[in-house]
Amino acid sequence: MKIQLKHPRRWLIGGALLLLTATPSFALFGIGDIVFDPTSYASLVSQLTTIESQYKMLQNNIEHFSLKQQWQTTLTALKNVNVANMFGETNGMTVAFNTNSSSASTTAWKTATTPVSSNVTTYFSGQTVGSPQMSQLAMVEMSDSISPDCITAVGAYRAARTQNTTANSSLMANQLDGTSTTNSEVQQLNLLNAAEAQKMSEMQNQGAMQACLASQMAVQNMERRNAAATDLNTAAFVQQQRSTNDVSASNESNTWQTYLP
Repeated sequence: MKIQLKHPRRWLIGGALLLLTATPSFALFGIGDIVFDPTSYASLVSQLTTIESQYKMLQNNIEHFSLKQQWQTTLTALKNVNVANMFGETNGMTVAFNTNSSSASTTAWKTATTPVSSNVTTYFSGQTVGSPQMSQLAMVEMSDSISPDCITAVGAYRAARTQNTTANSSLMANQLDGTSTTNSEVQQLNLLNAAEAQKMSEMQNQGAMQACLASQMAVQNMERRNAAATDLNTAAFVQQQRSTNDVSASNESNTWQTYLP
């Protein structure tokens, strides 16, 4: 027996309407345990799209930069100091300025400066603390303590720059590497940490240099301050002497031994 369907278009339209009016979850092919949920399908597509976007972002983070050389800077090199030494007056100074040696700095400083004579012991026995002579002695003693330390700091800084050249160059090469060898996110973070460690070391060395500069400025200010104080004291003494002693022509028979012009 042959079944002939009339109006097939109506059947198709009716089936489409049935699908459109179906609930979000319905069985396929009459089997109850196989369910198609359009809402879950749309959510899954959205999640897959998000995962794909995150994957592309991670992939871009891992990929290397090809134009890193645009960030490249040059490490300033410090040449070794070569102090002239015609007659032995600066023996050891070249070594002191280029190495981290406190003994070399102290020896070189003593050689290059005028020593305080042992005869000053008798001379200063009659001086009081605060006198111009005592102040000058204090300035010399401060300078003798500070200056060798500053020379050592300079030598240590130069020596450290030389020793750190390889490490700095290696870090710079890795940071500017254009391949995928050192361009993963973890590797780049490690390079940043290494750069911060080098920066901290440089700042500490710079701090030692700045401390020396401040110390030297203190000694220089002391010299200028003592000179100004001596001038003021001299002016006050002259005024006091002139008001006490008559310097007119009528008293020429008397010799004034302590007069200051």
